[in-house]
Amino acid sequence: MRRSALSSALLAAACVAALAPLPALADCYDVFGCSDKNPFKLNDLLDGPNCDFLYTMRNAIYRQHGYCFKTARAIATFGNDGCSVDNAANLGLNALEQGNAALIARAESIKGCPR
Repeated sequence: MRRSALSSALLAAACVAALAPLPALADCYDVFGCSDKNPFKLNDLLDGPNCDFLYTMRNAIYRQHGYCFKTARAIATFGNDGCSVDNAANLGLNALEQGNAALIARAESIKGCPR
């Protein structure tokens, strides 16, 4: 009886673990690192990627956390399937993600990229 109860408990724990949501996986870039683990550098962003790539990098951070995009460009690029957060302030970005998104936006501004 004890063994059966233990087996049932282990099976239940395995089912719960299998159903738990997986953490968002950050996009990683050869030159910059991963958006949730490495602080990006402004000079690298200004010297390398074009405006479209910067736009994609910045919005990928939001997409990974379930942001529901509002602009036609973002919806066309990323879609809104599976989105769950309407306010970017409620995405739960870690400090590196917040800093990287802000730095990318700054690079876009300096380069004169369309928003």
